[in-house]
Amino acid sequence: MQLLVPQVFAGSVRPMPGDGRPTGIFKDPVAGPVEIGPEGLRIDAQADRRVHGGPEKAVHHFPLENHRRLAARFPEQAAGFVAGGLGENLSTEGADESGVCIGDVFAFGSAILQLSQPRSPCWKIDARHGLEGIALWIAQQGISGWYYRVLQAGVAQAGDSLCLLQRNPDPVSLREFWDVLALHRPAPASLQRFAETPGLTPSWRERLLKRRAWLEGNS
Repeated sequence: MQLLVPQVFAGSVRPMPGDGRPTGIFKDPVAGPVEIGPEGLRIDAQADRRVHGGPEKAVHHFPLENHRRLAARFPEQAAGFVAGGLGENLSTEGADESGVCIGDVFAFGSAILQLSQPRSPCWKIDARHGLEGIALWIAQQGISGWYYRVLQAGVAQAGDSLCLLQRNPDPVSLREFWDVLALHRPAPASLQRFAETPGLTPSWRERLLKRRAWLEGNS
């Protein structure tokens, strides 16, 4: 799999229009090469480090296919559903949640990235686009994009491709992941399988195991 990256996006922390709360959701295209380190693009910033950024959520990817779905569902906000419009660093065409798997390892320029977890959409998406309910719909549809950890620091730029290097022997696509978690009572065995998937963020692993234990204790 090769996914062309037409643009790379980064931004600074700025006030959210309306209420002034700090946010890093506004991203601009980056000209030229950009360094990618253990916590993501060197020139990028996040406002709330509790839920964005850090080693396990270093680089955010949101596919253009999902932007198109959002534009169709929320036509009055359609102009904002373009590459970079949800605060992502990378936006590509050719693979959405059905085509990528937890633990996938990609080369991007000289950097090596690993898909670590799905994104959990937050209130800033609604605030950014001026309409309540967008983030909820994204969560319900399971089209929130995903995060990478950086296995090897390097340099990349617009025009480079994400090239799949490695996939787990028992792959779990993000589509399967969200579909199972949306069930009222998912099978504990499925949650265990997801938790054991190599490359999954430890915080998600703990969350899945807690839910499995609760289901088994309340069957």
